[in-house]
Amino acid sequence: MPIRTLAPEIKDPVSFDIRLPACEKHILSNGVEVYALNMGTEDTLMVNWIFKAGNCYENKKTLAAAANNLLKNGTSRLSAFELSEHFEYYGAYLNRSCYNETSEVSLHCLNKHVEKLIPVVSEIITDSIYPEKELDIYVQNSCQKLTVNLKKCEFVASRLIDAYLFGEAHPYGKYSNREDYEALRREELLEFYNTYYRHGRCMIMVAGKLPDKLIDLLEKEIGKLPLRSFHGDTDDIAYAFAPASQKKYRMINDEQGVQAAIRIARHFPNRQDPDFQKAMVLNNIYGGYFGSRLMANIREDKGYTYGIYSYLLNHVHQSGWMISTEAGRKVSEDTIAEAYGEMEILRNAPVSEEELRLTRNYMIGTILGDLDGPFQVAARWKNLILNGLDEQYFYNTLQTIKTVTAEELQAIANKYLLPDEFYELVVI
Repeated sequence: MPIRTLAPEIKDPVSFDIRLPACEKHILSNGVEVYALNMGTEDTLMVNWIFKAGNCYENKKTLAAAANNLLKNGTSRLSAFELSEHFEYYGAYLNRSCYNETSEVSLHCLNKHVEKLIPVVSEIITDSIYPEKELDIYVQNSCQKLTVNLKKCEFVASRLIDAYLFGEAHPYGKYSNREDYEALRREELLEFYNTYYRHGRCMIMVAGKLPDKLIDLLEKEIGKLPLRSFHGDTDDIAYAFAPASQKKYRMINDEQGVQAAIRIARHFPNRQDPDFQKAMVLNNIYGGYFGSRLMANIREDKGYTYGIYSYLLNHVHQSGWMISTEAGRKVSEDTIAEAYGEMEILRNAPVSEEELRLTRNYMIGTILGDLDGPFQVAARWKNLILNGLDEQYFYNTLQTIKTVTAEELQAIANKYLLPDEFYELVVI
């Protein structure tokens, strides 16, 4: 029995022994890998189909995103309305997402209804018909949304900085215009769908309180489909890496605007690089959370912005180091100067032990939060798998956070936090 009159012992998060819950792997008859995480107390379930069908596989802008978005808009048997009614009847939610390398179909439901829902998802994967009228609505909505977003400086800045960093032809850097949406054709969607969904490379993540016969159900409904292993012989498409030669950009998006969207970014290795984990620690000190140096200087001391953050891009092949903020139009150049000033301090002086301790505890505490619940743990596993990493990488990250020295962080700063290597963009 705990003694209620005594306060519990206070421990720093770095002293905790954190374990990543185990993830079981199953392989269906067609080679599709199923990663199963059976945990949680609620009768809920997530089933996530992940396809190699991101925008790096498209031969025409917006094709991958449109094919993914319109998956749920009609099969030979069910209309878009009937599909939506089916999932809503069972209190389920079917979401679609498209990224650079992958696209996803995610089902959230009560586990008692899974036998009624997975067969319909199987039907969507094998028999979506992309009705012309649904495509017309999608194009109209996308054009309207783009028109609204192009008036926002932060939207313009975010898509332009990626283009400068990787090149407009690169999957990480290309962006869409109105004419790209208007050029979409149904037959192109069907061809993309047939190649990358119906006969595509797929893996499945399941998490939650798993029903006893879930793997058998997946074998019955998914294992017989003409899908292929996600990790089979690679068929990734090569793409050109062509960053801009100019490093500094200033543009006016709103003549009357009083706020500037600022992006500062440089190229950085991906998660396979030995510097990546140490750089994550340095990034948190620099601008990765509310107690960072960028926040303390540019928000708290100077009052130039409500918030400023830096982060490492979560890309598979090539990554980047990004600083992002919105600041007053008149102080945008001063904001950039202060960001570079903080880089200089990190290059010239080691981080204090107290600041490093605070950062360690913050990062470990964030990881603890990320492991709170089956869906969050599944997201952690998915990130490892998609980046070609294993469970040991998770524990190596914890060890790096706990043991990296101020001298090692200073060396990383001198290697990467060099103003001449960063692209600058200010959109007003």
